[in-house]
Amino acid sequence: MTHSNEYLLDNQQVEAGQRFDALSVLFNPSTFRHAQALGIKAGWRVWEVGAGSPSVPAYLAAQVGREGHVLATDIDTSWLGSGDTTYEVRRHDVGSEPPPVGLFDLVHARLVLVHVARRGQALAAMVAALKPGGWLLLEEADPELQPLVCPDDAGAEQKLANTLKRGFRTLLAERGVDLAYGRTLPRLLRDAGLSEVQSDAYFPMGGPACTELERATVEQIRDALIAAGIATGAELEQHLSNVRTGRLDLATSPMVSAWGRKPMTA
Repeated sequence: MTHSNEYLLDNQQVEAGQRFDALSVLFNPSTFRHAQALGIKAGWRVWEVGAGSPSVPAYLAAQVGREGHVLATDIDTSWLGSGDTTYEVRRHDVGSEPPPVGLFDLVHARLVLVHVARRGQALAAMVAALKPGGWLLLEEADPELQPLVCPDDAGAEQKLANTLKRGFRTLLAERGVDLAYGRTLPRLLRDAGLSEVQSDAYFPMGGPACTELERATVEQIRDALIAAGIATGAELEQHLSNVRTGRLDLATSPMVSAWGRKPMTA
């Protein structure tokens, strides 16, 4: 996945499911809005890359109906279940394996490419999987556009939160995560030969899902933060206590969404 053999956010941990749930609450509405704007309808073939949890493939399957088909792939399919018969689940590494056989009306990936070492190869595979006139929708975080988990850096609680977030992102960067990748998506789609490229960015701030995402993330990387000397156990417990109060206006990194269309053949 990255330059290190160890993925910082291990999907085998129970907190992974909690993070997936929080991310779904925060970003599914934006993802679904974009899919609708691209015209998803009954009969479409869709490839959901790095699906993670069932929420997005289940939604896509409901849109394409029995006439269509949704393929949900990931290097770890343990959180996807069996696909509840409405979509297909398959283990697949988009950064190292050829794309699935067949062409798709829509290929979508969210929070995938920043973690893939061979990003260029993965992007090329997704473009190759599009039918002429098909759409590629990529969504990636860009922490450098807005680096604070507490944009209102007003007091000791907020400053501690932001210090821990900076440390977390340092660990991600050491593992090959590109923290400025989101902003490059429109250019990369154009360079890949796609047309009608557009983009936008969105980040939530405040609310229960932001609180839950922060709690689950910190719990998941607690040992790594301590081992790296970024925080002590006492500091992490203090931060988690601050998070549980609900008084911190926690924010996510901006999610950049970019989409483009494979030109029709002559």
